[in-house]
Parts: sequence; structure tokens; C-alpha cells
Amino acid sequence: MQGFFSAKGLAREGGLTFLRLLVGLFLVYHGWELFDAAKIKEYATWDLFHHCTWAPLLVRSGKGAELAGGLLLAAGLFTRAACLLIVGTMLFITFVIGTGKIWYEDQYPFLFAVLAMVYFFNGPGRYSLDHHLFEKVQ
Repeated sequence: MQGFFSAKGLAREGGLTFLRLLVGLFLVYHGWELFDAAKIKEYATWDLFHHCTWAPLLVRSGKGAELAGGLLLAAGLFTRAACLLIVGTMLFITFVIGTGKIWYEDQYPFLFAVLAMVYFFNGPGRYSLDHHLFEKVQ
């Protein structure tokens, strides 16, 4: 029981890997709408895009960023670059598309940004492609 209340991590590698996979797969799920023409058309009709002739391109770019960022995060490949992509996209959704109410209406994309920042600063961990490709074998 002492370990439970300790300041030390608890199953850190496995737990963070599970969460990285989960967050990445949620982003892939949302980014998969890139291939749904009806959804893209629906998003492009939002008030923000009312006078924007390139609205479908902007929507597709956002969905592509969610898909690519999610795939890279889940795999733990180029994790910090993927996190920057995710953070930028989610903060745009939170503060430009949304109203910036991070405690209520725009909490969901903001939490994706926060979780991506965790992996930006913490790295993907031992169970990642980054670890296998870029760490020196000792």
C-alpha cells in the first residue's frame, strides 16, 4: 500500500503507452471523417467558414492533421512533431472554431491538446517506434 501513495510512478511505461495508444486512436477516429464527403461539406457550412471559399480545404486539412497526428502518436513515431501538429490543430479548434470555453463547451479539443503536451514533454516511452529507431542500443 505504501507504493500506491508514493510519489514514484506506478506502471509508468505501460500506463503511458496505453494512454498514448488510446489518445492516438481517438484522434484517428475523428480524423477518419476526412474520407466522409458529407461530413466535410457539413463542417464547411459552419458560420466560421461562411465567407470562406476554401472552407472545404481548411476542414480537410484539420481532419488530415487529426488523422496523421493520431496515427503517429499511436505508433510513437516522430512523437514530438505529431504532438505539435495535434496541439496546433486542437488549439485552433478550441479558440478559433470554438469559443475558448475550456471549462465547458470546448473542453474536449482542449484536453486533446493537453494530452499531446504531456507526450511532447515526456516523450513516447520505451514501447514506441521512436525508442526503437532513435535510441542508441547500449
